[in-house]
Amino acid sequence: MNFPFYIAKRYAFSLSKTTAINVITFIASFGIIVGAMALFVVLSVFSGLRDFSLSFTNATDPDLRIETLAGKSFFISEKQEAQLQSSKEFTKYTKIVEERALFYYKNKEQVAYLKGVDANFCKVNAFDTLLYAGDWLEPNTNQVVVGSSISRKLTLGLFDFNNILEVYIPKPGSGLIENPEDAFNKSPLLTSGIFQINEEIDEKYIFCSIPLAQGLLNYKHNQLTNIDFKLAPNVSETDAIETINKIFPNQVRVKNRAQLNDALYKMLNTENIVVYLIFTLVIIIALFNLIGAIIMMIIEKKNNLKTLYNLGTEIKYLKNIFLFQGNIISIFGGIIGLILGIIVILIQQQFELIMINSTLAYPVLFEAKNVILVFFTIVILGFIASKIASSTVTKKLLE
Repeated sequence: MNFPFYIAKRYAFSLSKTTAINVITFIASFGIIVGAMALFVVLSVFSGLRDFSLSFTNATDPDLRIETLAGKSFFISEKQEAQLQSSKEFTKYTKIVEERALFYYKNKEQVAYLKGVDANFCKVNAFDTLLYAGDWLEPNTNQVVVGSSISRKLTLGLFDFNNILEVYIPKPGSGLIENPEDAFNKSPLLTSGIFQINEEIDEKYIFCSIPLAQGLLNYKHNQLTNIDFKLAPNVSETDAIETINKIFPNQVRVKNRAQLNDALYKMLNTENIVVYLIFTLVIIIALFNLIGAIIMMIIEKKNNLKTLYNLGTEIKYLKNIFLFQGNIISIFGGIIGLILGIIVILIQQQFELIMINSTLAYPVLFEAKNVILVFFTIVILGFIASKIASSTVTKKLLE
């Protein structure tokens, strides 16, 4: 057995003759345990909050979306559509026409996005499952599905035949406008359903059939602003993007879910990093106690170290005794802290003891990557602390 490791193990798992050293060592070990536990719990909470936040976008966003590289719209040819239909990378795709519009109802106005969709839309994006009133729109009609925030602002109800919801979209073109009414394409709309997801989406979209949107924008039947895709099972995102780029060479830009919500992903990742750094700082502060405990142990064992040195033990091996001792304390403290943290997270997942409100439990998520991250953080910082403490063993100290 390695000689320094053997002595380090004895020092780590046996009590010192000095009570102060035992107390400081216990405080250092306790600090490492609590720090590891706290770091893991907080990372698991943020993983849960991340999944909870993304669940809203994942419910409404497609696996992939394409948009034009130039301008607002692009054309899809019959050949390209046939290639999409025969492609094995996608189970479904849906054609979309989207533009900002002015909506008018009972002397109230609201600017929102009119989103024309085809019959496959709800097979790619499960919007029809998010309705809290009414039904999804019928294809090729003037029916619309409205966000709950827009519905509240306009005091808009379902199938109101007495009061008409109207949409106004500026006509494309140039030149002077003599009559303001000639500057807009407009159409009466009939509300068939109201959806509710989150405040941002609820006040942004009104869905209609794609022919209605194309007519209001003076688009041709094959002129689109987006196409959304649902990937087939076991198909990689990279292969699907490669297929799309072959079908639409130098014509469109492909975005995945992360790119569609890049601001949200950046915010969540930044928060996760900041919290990790803050709790890592707590662990670093706790490791100062470990440095102090090891240095006091070195002072207490000075006579023993002198004996080993006089017997021919090199200084580097004497340093390794306390390096190993600090690493042992750090590793065992980290493992115990992780075990306690895992127990806390599993209990919350199973029994939902901590609630945000009466119906929603605080979201947590157990992830193996968090276990690995916390363990290696403890090991690396513990090694640095032990290295600093063991460096006090010098030839001058032993002479």
